[in-house]
Amino acid sequence: MFAAMAAAQKSIYLEMYTFLDDTQATHDFLKLLRVKAAAGLEVVVIADSFGSSSLRIGAAEALRAAGVEFIFFNHWFHHTHRKILIIDQQVAFIGGVNITESTRHWIDLQIRLQGRIVRPLLKSFAYTYQQVGGEKESILQYSRLPLAQKIKSWIVDNLAGTTPRYFINNYYRQKISEAKNSIVIVTPYLLPPSWLVKALDDACRRGLRVEILIPNDTDIKPVNKVNYLNACRLSALGVRFYLLPTMNHAKIMLIDGEEGVIGSQNMDVLSFNWNIEAGVFFRQKNLVSDLGKIIGQWRKTAVVFETDGRRINWSDRILIAILKLFYPLF
Repeated sequence: MFAAMAAAQKSIYLEMYTFLDDTQATHDFLKLLRVKAAAGLEVVVIADSFGSSSLRIGAAEALRAAGVEFIFFNHWFHHTHRKILIIDQQVAFIGGVNITESTRHWIDLQIRLQGRIVRPLLKSFAYTYQQVGGEKESILQYSRLPLAQKIKSWIVDNLAGTTPRYFINNYYRQKISEAKNSIVIVTPYLLPPSWLVKALDDACRRGLRVEILIPNDTDIKPVNKVNYLNACRLSALGVRFYLLPTMNHAKIMLIDGEEGVIGSQNMDVLSFNWNIEAGVFFRQKNLVSDLGKIIGQWRKTAVVFETDGRRINWSDRILIAILKLFYPLF
């Protein structure tokens, strides 16, 4: 991503949940953005006000002074949880990677896009830009782009205020219900909405192999308990869990070894019900094969989750209900 920004000739559009100024030692993104804006490129940064709350005020002011259009996404009920970078309207990156030093040693996944697939992502970025009050017609025009018929890869997103609003929800519902052999999910945080639990239960009842890979130890310690409780609940339905030895922040679903999706969406109620998210699904055999190999490498390092016959007690059930109401915003 840093190299792509450095090679940009016309424009840089960045939408980030966590965008901080603490990566200077090896990747000084803010300096690079200032340099590019000063050179005349159109540089636009949308950062979530919650996820990027630790960004120094002076850093944001320095970006604006250099010519960067820097805007905080600030909404009481919604957050942009996306990690999108678009270079020269031709190359894009999307996935789970934030820009902050604290995540440097995490395992994560970002996918590079090029070609027609960038057009729907431009349209999606333009929508967010409009929502935060952006006024440049050079960007707003993309919100009116007519999109070609679906190709072998496509953008799915959740956008506040749109109808239908939950494109990612619809995608997950459809693909899980149509799966014939297997479903593999990778997620760092596990607090699935009830419809997703039912969909996975139905898949197990149909005889599918359903696997979920989660970190054994996340960056948010209370979430470890949440992950454990939901793993117990879903294991009882027939879902196989694998505990990864290091923090894995990737967000993936692989259906029947034939179709994959990579994006910003966690398997939690915030991503499916409240946050602005984006992912790309694809059917290209080489990409799906690569994704399967990556998941296979992670699975080899994991430990199979065993409940040892333990049942979720009432106190834990009450905890799950409370956490659904006061779930940390990540």
